[in-house]
Amino acid sequence: MKALLLSAGLGTRLKPFTLKTPKCLIKINGKPLLEHWLQILFASGISEILINTHYLAEQVEAFVLQSEFKNKISISYEQSLLGTGGTLLQNKLFFENEDFLVAHSDNFCICDFRNFIEMHFDRPKETLMTMMTFITDKPETCGIVELNKEKVVKEFYEKVSNPPSSLANAAVYIISSQIFNFIEKNSIKLNDISLDLIPCLNKKIFTWHNNIYNKDIGTPETLKECRQEVGKFNYFIDKYFNIN
Repeated sequence: MKALLLSAGLGTRLKPFTLKTPKCLIKINGKPLLEHWLQILFASGISEILINTHYLAEQVEAFVLQSEFKNKISISYEQSLLGTGGTLLQNKLFFENEDFLVAHSDNFCICDFRNFIEMHFDRPKETLMTMMTFITDKPETCGIVELNKEKVVKEFYEKVSNPPSSLANAAVYIISSQIFNFIEKNSIKLNDISLDLIPCLNKKIFTWHNNIYNKDIGTPETLKECRQEVGKFNYFIDKYFNIN
């Protein structure tokens, strides 16, 4: 399975940290976020990763050239930001008609990705995506989901006031190769995955729950929280990935 790591964003909310450093290269536990993603995904069986770039792209490209995984990484530079959905469509051929993983590399995520992948291939046959979920303490800032008994999304609430629960979309997906046929058949104008695609996938999204750790490194506050919290999960990284 291949993966797309979305890494092109401006990191506006994370200023001043992102004035000279792209968000995906902000360090947690002494390592850039992007390095954490590369290590964990390749250790979990991902064969090749595509990274899209835009803001301070030369820094991301330099990081990749020095990476031990550089021969398994491709870069797609966006002169103008395409949006998460636009990036997906722009790089359709990269996935070679196979199911693929999509994640935001500016989040910090610890979980059993091997099991996530396994469960995707054991999902209900009518579904086209497996969405990672987590429990958030700030549901009004997240996409909140309601599930049926088969763990399929029946309702989705994108950043609404007074959301019905704290079960949130982690913005990590494994997507069926059939999604492109679905997009074309339904004439979906795809700019953003969360805003344009997910609302069209009524009862077609299976979920897998991350009960370890997920944090959106979107603000100086959440960056500080993550740096304070992440040490508690080193045992998990050692056990499952053997990369420290």
